Amino acid sequence: MEKLDLDALAAFAAIARHRNFRRAALERGVSASTLSAALRELEARMGVRLLNRTTRSVALTEAGAALLSRLQPALAEIGEAVSEARSAQAEPSGSLRINAPQPAVDLVLAPLIALFLKAYPAVRVEVVTETALVDIVAQGFDAGVRWGESLALDMVAVPLGGPQRFAVVGSPELIARVGRPEHPRDLLQMPCLKVRFPSGAEPPWEFERAGETVRLSPPGRLVSSNTAVLMHGALEGLGFVSAFDGYVQSYVDRGKLVEVLADWSEVFPGPYLYYPSRRTLPSPLRAFVDFVQASRKA
Repeated sequence: MEKLDLDALAAFAAIARHRNFRRAALERGVSASTLSAALRELEARMGVRLLNRTTRSVALTEAGAALLSRLQPALAEIGEAVSEARSAQAEPSGSLRINAPQPAVDLVLAPLIALFLKAYPAVRVEVVTETALVDIVAQGFDAGVRWGESLALDMVAVPLGGPQRFAVVGSPELIARVGRPEHPRDLLQMPCLKVRFPSGAEPPWEFERAGETVRLSPPGRLVSSNTAVLMHGALEGLGFVSAFDGYVQSYVDRGKLVEVLADWSEVFPGPYLYYPSRRTLPSPLRAFVDFVQASRKA
């Protein structure tokens, strides 16, 4: 039986997962042309086409799909065996890929990552910011970050930060002009600034007080998926905005924004770091999990 290059097989698996040469090349740390050449050589040595590709799409052939279904568990086993061997070394090293939504990155993850990298100079971290839920295993991530309601049941979850809440804020000039809402439904008649995710979804504003829950979608004079855009609009008096208190507290403290409906703002658990349940974790992930847990105890 002809020997096949394990690196070439891993390259094929990356292309097959992403259905995209550029993204697979980024994961593998090589150029797209290098990855394409490796795939052509692999197909030539095997004597079978594994992928159908055009300038716009990449699709598995029947043979490619069959190979991928057997190859992915084997590569995972090899990865775990290598990680287990590496875990015996004194200092964690290697790469750690994390998928996380922007608010979790801004308010919790970014400070932790900076401190973690200072403590572990042999580790390389890649953080991909993404709002949509993804299959972290299929997309080649070691871990993800999400809030509790979005966690899959088969994942190990570690609290990443303390409790959080949403705060509705507006500028003093806005409140002088349109008044101060006394009940969440008052916002339906007031200018507001709203989040719209890249998927097109607009999350409702949710309030809770004394067992009463109110969900509403106020009119949005300014709509964006970017928090900075909405915060600038709020500071300029364009409307009320509902945002994580971590984004707005410094402005409230300085009097640039005023919180309203604070008694309707309930505290909820912060985000979680989650990862697949494995017997042995890669050493960078194991080190980061331990670092997060130690940070929470400090």
